[in-house]
Amino acid sequence: MSSEQTEAPSAGYLGIAPYLYYADATEALDWLIRVFGFSEKVRYVDSAGVVFQASVTVGDGEFQLAGVGPEYWEAKGVDGPVGQLNIVYVDDADAQYARVVAALGEDADVPQPQDQPYGARVFTVPDVGGNSWTFWQQVTDVVELPSGWREIRPEA
Repeated sequence: MSSEQTEAPSAGYLGIAPYLYYADATEALDWLIRVFGFSEKVRYVDSAGVVFQASVTVGDGEFQLAGVGPEYWEAKGVDGPVGQLNIVYVDDADAQYARVVAALGEDADVPQPQDQPYGARVFTVPDVGGNSWTFWQQVTDVVELPSGWREIRPEA
């Protein structure tokens, strides 16, 4: 650590999880379970049975999803959820790919897993709410950087 940096006190982090917004949280929850094989931990529904929030587990991880109507997005000055990229670490990207394609059917337009220069085998699928899910299998710790690039890690 350089003399210009000071040691920050530990924040006591316990983890991090996405909180994803969907126009139709019921549809999104059902889709994530059916297509990706995620597990529902709990759902909270209104009197009509429509999901307004749910907790979903993926391996040891967990994320939240919520359904919000157009008035929520209008107040934010946008048309709807803008989406984000979520990475799910898997032990077999090809097996997960086969599961996703089988769940979506033969007309699914899902790019096949590809080996990346950063040592991962990945593929990405957009969900029904505009969020992207990358399934990431780390296959090697060897990183092939483009010419002129270098890896920098903070000193321990």
